[in-house]
Amino acid sequence: MRFFRKKKAMPDGVFVKCGGCGEMVYQKKVEERLQVCPECNYHFPIGAWDRVRYHTDEGTFEEMDKGLRSADPLEFVAEKAYVDQIASDLEKTGLNEAVLCGTCGVEGREVVFIAMDFAFRGGSMGCVVGEKVTRAAELSCRQGLPLVSVSCSGGARMQEGALSLMQMAKSCAALHRLHEKGIPYVSIMAHPTTGGVTASWSSLGDVIMAEPGALIGFAGPRVIEQTIKQKLPEGFQTAEFLLEHGFLDMIVERKDIKSTVAKLLDYLAPLSSG
Repeated sequence: MRFFRKKKAMPDGVFVKCGGCGEMVYQKKVEERLQVCPECNYHFPIGAWDRVRYHTDEGTFEEMDKGLRSADPLEFVAEKAYVDQIASDLEKTGLNEAVLCGTCGVEGREVVFIAMDFAFRGGSMGCVVGEKVTRAAELSCRQGLPLVSVSCSGGARMQEGALSLMQMAKSCAALHRLHEKGIPYVSIMAHPTTGGVTASWSSLGDVIMAEPGALIGFAGPRVIEQTIKQKLPEGFQTAEFLLEHGFLDMIVERKDIKSTVAKLLDYLAPLSSG
């Protein structure tokens, strides 16, 4: 008589499926590489607080405008009321909105730092996101501090209608004042960066970089093809395609972003260091 041992269930959190190569990879190895696949270098999507941990000096981040929360100006209701959607995302992410702003150090240099979180309403830009980005730019302007942003967004927030579109102009105006003062702004585009965020503040950096493989664009490929009645090139809207065609200045792996930003700021604002 043969006896068969019962297979042990695999504990949760040991392996994770890569969104790039599709392989099951060891979670610990992914975490050691800052949430990057050790097999294919796919950069897993990460949250705003992860950006703070990976790209800023430990213990230096001081959040600003934490209490700002979205209102419901249109009293918007679809399958679920907008106020309930916001409450759900607040509970899920621990954030009050889709963007985190504050001051911090980057290899000893003080900066104003902006980080979006796609897990909160798809990183969409409503009134509060636009206001927080604008206030961050205004703080940079007042204190003469470089501005660094990490964007990942699905575009404008339709539940706030035209008010969400107004944030494009407002944030751009604040960045224009920053530019007039000669204060550097480094923009980092993560996967995905689309819609009104691409069409406004994330594309206005003195230096624009992206993580490998990031999807960057305004409208989706299907909408563009239907509009221009043409087939789009292979790899259209990837960071690599955009670098080749001059939209980006560089592609930087996640592990190198912090040191690269520090070097760029040494070039862009050497007199304000220390």
